[in-house]
Amino acid sequence: MMRILVANANTTEAITQLCAAAARDAAAPGTEIVPATPRFGPAVISSRAENIIAGHALLELLAGHSGQVQAVVLAVSHDTALEAARQLMPCPVVGMTEAACLTACMVAARFGLLTLGGVETYRELIGRHGLSSRLSGLDGVAMTPQEAVRDPAGAEAAVLAGIHRLVEGGADAVVLGGAALAGMAARLADRSPVPLLDGIACAVKQAEALVALNLPKPRAGSLAPLSGRDSSGLSAELAAMLKG
Repeated sequence: MMRILVANANTTEAITQLCAAAARDAAAPGTEIVPATPRFGPAVISSRAENIIAGHALLELLAGHSGQVQAVVLAVSHDTALEAARQLMPCPVVGMTEAACLTACMVAARFGLLTLGGVETYRELIGRHGLSSRLSGLDGVAMTPQEAVRDPAGAEAAVLAGIHRLVEGGADAVVLGGAALAGMAARLADRSPVPLLDGIACAVKQAEALVALNLPKPRAGSLAPLSGRDSSGLSAELAAMLKG
């Protein structure tokens, strides 16, 4: 059996469970989804400062599951601490937005991304993933993640309107960027004129593929494991991973 850790980076348990449900819907038979929420950090990540704090919380969370899962899906649309997690963990780590954007490139010449709230950090994220030339546009719905969870019907109507704006701007596919939007792509598929990419679903399928490929961990380069690094004040599990 394959066990995939679906790791939220904020402390809102309802979002963790939403992502876990979407992950289970996407997972192959025999794949177990293990949801997890950090013990500390922001309730929602909507600023640069919150994202940095969440990165520490997320790495601590992952360290506590090291060796117990075959892959990790980061259930956070900012792909928080993705490269650091790939360096620390002994198994594949997949970010939900990177996974959705890469998948969009397989079905679209150019893709749009829709999220809740501001969009500029997503423009930067897509640039870091090397996909800016494939991005047709960004759209931010004026709704918080908590509001989207409380009012799914209202969120779906607002998201659908945003999808149509992105299509008018040249998108051949649309990524729904936000953990609070997990599972919505399937519900809106029949009402969208272009394919919709759910980050959790894409990440789970890519995680399963990476486990099946059984690629070795790099022993050199920027993602090589750490060893002999001193620290203070970290959880015992995270400190041990820095020590190697």
